[in-house]
Amino acid sequence: MITHPTGELRNEKYRPQFHFTPVRNWMNDPNGLLFYKGKYHLFFQHNPHEIIWGNMSWGHAVSTDLYNWHELPVAIECTPTTGIFSGSAVVDYNNTTGFGTTENPAIIAIFTEHQNDESNQSQCLAYSLDEGTTFTKYQANPVLNINQPNFRDPKVQWIDGQWIMTIALASEFKISFYSSPNLKEWTHLSDFGPAAETGGVWECPDLIHIDNKWVLVVSLNPGGYQIGSGTQYFIGQWTGREFIADDTKTRWLDYGRDNYAGVTFSNTAENKKIFLGWMSNWHYANKVPTNPWRSAMTTPRELSLREDRLIQTPIEHPDGFPEVSFTTKNGSVRILENDQRYVEVGVRNKKLFVDTSSAWNELDAPTLQEIEIGDREIDIRVVIDRGSIEVFADNGAISVTNLVWVDTSLGVAQALGEVSALAVNQLSLQA
Repeated sequence: MITHPTGELRNEKYRPQFHFTPVRNWMNDPNGLLFYKGKYHLFFQHNPHEIIWGNMSWGHAVSTDLYNWHELPVAIECTPTTGIFSGSAVVDYNNTTGFGTTENPAIIAIFTEHQNDESNQSQCLAYSLDEGTTFTKYQANPVLNINQPNFRDPKVQWIDGQWIMTIALASEFKISFYSSPNLKEWTHLSDFGPAAETGGVWECPDLIHIDNKWVLVVSLNPGGYQIGSGTQYFIGQWTGREFIADDTKTRWLDYGRDNYAGVTFSNTAENKKIFLGWMSNWHYANKVPTNPWRSAMTTPRELSLREDRLIQTPIEHPDGFPEVSFTTKNGSVRILENDQRYVEVGVRNKKLFVDTSSAWNELDAPTLQEIEIGDREIDIRVVIDRGSIEVFADNGAISVTNLVWVDTSLGVAQALGEVSALAVNQLSLQA
């Protein structure tokens, strides 16, 4: 459910019921994901004035459970000459910046200031002393400027007694690492890349500590698994100065079309690694047929590792999901709105497949994903919302996220072939 001071939003055509969408106008990358004093803060790339990309500012919403969101006024606004591009947010508990106090620590936003003439991108700070409600830009901005036009998306964390920034040299297919004692002065440590997929610019990196390993997540556009936007990841170690990958083979975070620019929340309880992505694709994002808003976020997912694979487990909805779960070695399920409008998910020819060809429109995009799994039975969980379908298979090692376009929602499950343990939960989201 999406809430707003003007009331509840539920019934517009294609409006998701449990994925975050802005009340109106354009949204893309999640920014500044943060948990503080019982609230999850979602900042996001936002055009406050139009339903297409532009006027990049940081929108803002808060939630206590990651599903019931309350949208707040724009947090950091663009200027006539600059855009507020992607970045991160931290709680400065030790008051390293001097912006707050140890009793009332500042929330610090670290973002890319983009020159609208595309001459330069630099890194800047803004701080909040009222728990993220309002922000003040640091007067001595920028705090990091290497005079490059494609240097963006800083993810900042407190690691081993210092601030570490993970940031993209986008057009060079590199991720740079910097350190700072106070978020104001930065020292270059090392670069990672190019490696694996380099079909498009590298963006929105995140360095994540899971168990005794480190995972480096890198989005790229174009060059995704099939078309347009995609996200890859590397597994390795962080030495305190550099990320050293165990190998540089391609690992896709998602095999669908519509999971991009995702990063994890900072400051979470029990240090959980909770990931949220933008549920769209730059190949057609400006043409998605929704109104008066455009774009949604994915379900939030907790990340873990199993051997050399990143595992994604949806954070459970307080009221449960509309979903279908089953196991199969050679069968599928159709999830139907009617006989003509449906999604089919299953296994055939030793491949997991997701077919949205009967739940799409004229937008140019692949409607069939196939992933090699070998000759084995596999568990498949399909989470369904109005406007989207998310598949989690092989105990979360395979994720497939796709937008779909049906008038209401997919509401009936029909098993085809050898399907066992079919479970249907609350599979009804009629408008």
